[in-house]
Amino acid sequence: MTARPRLPQPEPRVVAVECVGTRVPVSAIRLAELSRAVLRALKVSRAMLSITFISARAMARLNRTHLGHAGPTDVITFALGADPGGVVMGDIYVCPEVARRQATAHGVGYREELARLVVHGTLHACGWEHPDDEARTTSPMWRRQERLLRRFWMTPSRTA
Repeated sequence: MTARPRLPQPEPRVVAVECVGTRVPVSAIRLAELSRAVLRALKVSRAMLSITFISARAMARLNRTHLGHAGPTDVITFALGADPGGVVMGDIYVCPEVARRQATAHGVGYREELARLVVHGTLHACGWEHPDDEARTTSPMWRRQERLLRRFWMTPSRTA
């Protein structure tokens, strides 16, 4: 009896990245890899996430419709929970225009801010939360976000 050839196993952490009506200066592959690295760090064994970069106008519509807020925001995550098989699911929307303004205001690079929002959205999809007030940037979620960003994005070869 001959052994059956082993078929490659599909990636258990599926992350799809796309741009709708906007562009970003980072490859979709690199951003998907970043999100998958965060999922692995959180010990999420199976996930299906979509990360979509959208215009300020589209983000403002999402923000008004789903959160009741006026104007565009940086990132909105719809954490869809886990299905009965334990697969974490979520949709993450990022607005590059807001990310660019935030990067300038905080003195960080635009690509770094886009990466920060991908990490932030991935954490939300996995159930992490933070306060909405000024305590946001000192919350456990924010501290975890910054550690993950340093670990997976700002390695010595990527910061030069």
